[in-house]
Order: sequence, then C-alpha cells, then structure tokens
Amino acid sequence: MTVAAPHRVTVLALAPVVAFDLSIPAQMLATVAPRAGGIAYDVQTVTPDGSPVPTVNGYGITPQGDLSLLEHADTVIVAGTRSPDVLDDGVVDSRIAEALRAAQRRARMVSLCTGSFVLAAAGLLEGHRAATHWRYADQFTRLFPAVDLDTNPLYVADRGVLTSAGGAAAIDLCLHLIREDHGSSVANQVARYNVVAPMREGGQAQYIDHPVTEDAGTSTARARTLMTEQLDRRLSLKDLAAHCHMSVRSFTRRFRQETGLSPAEWLTSARLKHARHLLESTELPVDDIAAGTGLGSGTNLRQHMRVALDTTPSAYRSAFRSTTAALTDPRP
Repeated sequence: MTVAAPHRVTVLALAPVVAFDLSIPAQMLATVAPRAGGIAYDVQTVTPDGSPVPTVNGYGITPQGDLSLLEHADTVIVAGTRSPDVLDDGVVDSRIAEALRAAQRRARMVSLCTGSFVLAAAGLLEGHRAATHWRYADQFTRLFPAVDLDTNPLYVADRGVLTSAGGAAAIDLCLHLIREDHGSSVANQVARYNVVAPMREGGQAQYIDHPVTEDAGTSTARARTLMTEQLDRRLSLKDLAAHCHMSVRSFTRRFRQETGLSPAEWLTSARLKHARHLLESTELPVDDIAAGTGLGSGTNLRQHMRVALDTTPSAYRSAFRSTTAALTDPRP
C-alpha cells in the first residue's frame, strides 16, 4: 500500500513566543496516524532566521529552520507572541510579511492567540472575520480596523484563514483542522488521547471575568443537558428557565455569560454537531437526520450546513467517509 505524503505544517515562532501555543500543533497533530504507516502531519517550527528564540515563559526554543520552510508548507500556523512591535505598533518585519503573503497563495493560514496580530500586520486579515485573545481585542481593533474582529468564538474559519482566541482555544482550532482534514471520528480519537473535550460549545465570552451577580451561584448547565438529550424537542425559553429554577430574563443573561451564545444559537450548534456525526457514522437519509436532530427538514439541514460549513450534507458525508477510511486510532 502506498504511503501518502504527510501534510506539511510550518509553525512560525516570533520572539518572545508563547510556549503553550507553540507546543499545541505538534502535540495534537502528531497523534493522527494513517493506517498505511508514516505520519499524517509533518510539523516543523521555524523562526525568521532559524536562530533560537526566547519564550514568554523563561526558556528558549530551537527551531528546525527559517522562513524558507514556509515555501513548502500546506498549512502555516503563527503562534502567539508578545512582541511589542507587533502588539503595540501593529508592524512586522517586511521579510516575515512577504513570506506569509507568498505562503498564503498555496497554504492554509492559521494563527493562535495573538498570532492574529502577525497575520493582520502582514495584510492577510483585511476584510476577513477573525478572532484573538479577548484581553487584546481593543488593541487589535485599534490597530487593524479593516479586520472584522469577532470576540465571541473560540476560533474563526474564514476563506482559508483560521484564527483562534487565547490559551486553550488553540487546542479547539487544531481539533477543527483535524476534523476538516480527516473527519470528526479521528478528531474525537485525538481529543480522547489528549484528554480534552472533542468540541467545546460556546465562545470565549464564558472565560472573561464578569462581575459577581445576584445569581452567581446558579448555572444553566442543566438546561444544556436537557437540550442535548432532547434535540428533536421544541423547548421554550420558559421551559428551560423553569428547569434551572430561574426567571426567563435571568436564564437568558446567565446562559450567554456561561456559553457566549444565546440559547437558540447554542441549540442550533448542538443540533448541527450531532447531524454531522450521523452523516459520518450512519447511512440514515438526510431527511431522517434532520428530523431526528430537531432541524426539521432536509432543506433546513442543507441551509444550516451551507451557512456553517459551506457544503451540503451529501458532499460532507462523501468527503469524511473517504478520509476516515485511511486512518487508525491515534498512536500511544
């Protein structure tokens, strides 16, 4: 059996780099293993000139090459940085900008946390929707007003450019890359091996510090459990609020604080997630999947998938069936 060439991932580290961000692509992507042997992803770390760079965590890292490796990348990932030039002034060295712009013509472009500042400074995010760490959102908007910054999602995928929010959102984005390349089943296996959630619902709003309110001891988790268990049932806000022993007003406010989404947005996301799983793992007709997940008709499911994923149920099923067939469980 012919072993397919690995997908080449080049991770760019700019001093001082966020070590946590830098470690995530190799850790998550390395646990995807093809059945035919070899590796699914070849992950290499580079710096502008190939020299070691310091991290914000007090130690240095030694890269595997310089900017020239971007020329051969299938995916380019820019790790978070605390560079004052980038974060305070919104500028990046012209060599870096040129290398990133050249790479964009053939590679999928990704940033983790404040790596979005680097992509924006290189001109790659103008007119795009993007995410970054919530703590740097005002700074980002001031420096790059032509970028449509969305402070809610854990990550954003927009026309071949993917950006994540801060911290562990980089894990969510890497799992999304695996789902995009190899399907949900493989991404779930990788998540299980790394002991993380396969897909976290909601946005980074749930992790922003909020003032303590009179109902700070309550939670809407019981409502989310109910919605997940009964995706095909029509539940009103009044029903959900009563299930959590809250008023509708308190429930709606608290739900958004905890998830970053409205109850309706969260429910649609949960329904679509389960529909995708059924498309990948069963032969059920599209209309049956739509009805069973609460999305109504096959037409409604097609509309939701077109908006969320820019694809159709049949195309999604065909694509992910073919990719998952070539892979095994993650390596130990």
